[in-house]
Amino acid sequence: MQTIFHLAFPVTDITQTKDYYGNGLGCAIGRENATSVILNLYGHQLVAHLAHEPLELQRGIYPRHFGLIFNAESDWETLLERAQRQGLAFYQQPKERFVGSPLEHRTFFLEDPFHNLMEFKFYRHSTAIFGEVEYSAIGDPKAQQG
Repeated sequence: MQTIFHLAFPVTDITQTKDYYGNGLGCAIGRENATSVILNLYGHQLVAHLAHEPLELQRGIYPRHFGLIFNAESDWETLLERAQRQGLAFYQQPKERFVGSPLEHRTFFLEDPFHNLMEFKFYRHSTAIFGEVEYSAIGDPKAQQG
């Protein structure tokens, strides 16, 4: 069995969470109670926990967001099309970064109803996921400035 990733994050409404992540993103809904729900995001465990304090809007994509890196560009495109068809809120529209370099990748960001930001990527060269250490570029330089 492969190792899977687990992430817990805050929400303010369990029903709305299930609608967004289940109907919107296509996550399977797992166990739930009045304050939490488990979601299966492409085989990874997300756990949404009810927050009792107001959730604040993050300014920009840094320092906090989560998401997936797809191994197949067609899978990235399928999720992009689903997000568009479901009318999910894009925090950043699809774009390409570092075009023409070994770091080249496609990316888009979604924002859930609770201001959690999610990034979905596809790298043209899989070596850039953990390698290409001779390069220092990480993320979106424009977003880091502001």
